[in-house]
Amino acid sequence: MKNAIELKNISKSYQDFKLDNINITVPEGSIVGLIGENGAGKTTTIKGILNITNVNGTIKVFGEDHQKKEIKEKLGVVLDDSFLSFYLTPKQVNSVMKEFYKNWDEEKYFTYLKEFKLPLKKLIKDFSSGMKMKLKIATALAHNPKALILDEPTSGLDPIVRNEILDIFRQYILEDETRSILLSSHITSDLEHIADYIVFIHEGKILFTLPTSELLENFGIAKCSEEEFQKIKKEDYLRYKKEKYSYEVLVSDKTKFKTKYELKTIDKPSIDEIMLFYVKECKE
Repeated sequence: MKNAIELKNISKSYQDFKLDNINITVPEGSIVGLIGENGAGKTTTIKGILNITNVNGTIKVFGEDHQKKEIKEKLGVVLDDSFLSFYLTPKQVNSVMKEFYKNWDEEKYFTYLKEFKLPLKKLIKDFSSGMKMKLKIATALAHNPKALILDEPTSGLDPIVRNEILDIFRQYILEDETRSILLSSHITSDLEHIADYIVFIHEGKILFTLPTSELLENFGIAKCSEEEFQKIKKEDYLRYKKEKYSYEVLVSDKTKFKTKYELKTIDKPSIDEIMLFYVKECKE
């Protein structure tokens, strides 16, 4: 399987933060979710790929150096803090973008606007948050990119609009099995429904990269008493949390763990719950 995006040993130092030896791959035909708290390094990583921020290390997009100018033609990008003037209309956006992208598809762009029910002559500043995001996505898709890079595309949107946008991403992948998406989001419930892989970044470091199905189907949270916890070998769990009268233990294979320790309660965790175990784990 070819990789659409490859990051090897990516580092970036600021006064109070360091992106530390980041390695990420986005296979062709896949959706990779990038998760982590605010300030963990998600946006810095994405801006490094896009050559907005200078980083150390190697970044390849479709096997080529990410700094090549022609790479921008192959990427559809949605960033929270970048867009055209809010004093343009969607119709005027088309006039600007067709001068910027060689592969700009005017017909496709207006088809998206119609599908998203976006008015052609209304100023962007008067759009709702959901409408603005749909316009960004229409703009990202209209030059027929081979991959999408999306930074918090569903942030601040209501569940109905978020679901509509996730459907757009699903359709984008289904139309061409070589297309790929790198999607940064703190709304992990969205990623549970759409991502093939999850990359968890914490304080500038990658804590794990795993298939979403493995996280949701194999991982488990075992609840036990202190006496039961003392009998569990350290190699049989990933993290634990001590509650007032009990322990919660994160395990990577709940079936195997339950058979070995005969515990009655092992819950299926969400990605949010898994993140919390890593961020707020007990230290021994």
